[in-house]
Amino acid sequence: MLNDTLTPVTWRARPRSFVALMGLYESNYIRLSWLAGDLVALDGQHRSLVAGDCDLLLTLTERSPYTSTVNLTYLLPREGLPREGLPQEGLPDEGGESRFPDMQLRIYHDAHLAEAHEWAGTHTQPVLKALRTHAERELDQRWARNVMLNKWLEYCVERGHRFSSATRLAAAK
Repeated sequence: MLNDTLTPVTWRARPRSFVALMGLYESNYIRLSWLAGDLVALDGQHRSLVAGDCDLLLTLTERSPYTSTVNLTYLLPREGLPREGLPQEGLPDEGGESRFPDMQLRIYHDAHLAEAHEWAGTHTQPVLKALRTHAERELDQRWARNVMLNKWLEYCVERGHRFSSATRLAAAK
């Protein structure tokens, strides 16, 4: 497994600068590849199931020669519903699961960068709401989204989540 913290750099970027943000995007790409393998080959919708953690859903929504767009989200059981009753194949049951943080990621294959492009328009979770509220400038908003993505990707890998051909869901008919 690659460890981007051991990668030597020949420059030092100012914290929260544009250059440092590009370094964060590179780190996101590395962590996303830990989770999903070859990012150029991503296709369809995948659901990672790990005992003791929420299901993780990855959906390819757009592909072009140099970029891909995916949605990445946890599927959280709604209050009062047993987890065993939730569907394990196909699209999630809209009545049985909530999606958090529901992030849209843009993957730049030629540059080996991954950017948290969007996340849910509103948040009920206090920490996510605070991140959005305190980030006023566009650069601050990008930092908030991408630092959160970076830590979340590493957490998902540590929990044992992985996407592969075995996690691909059958296409809806």
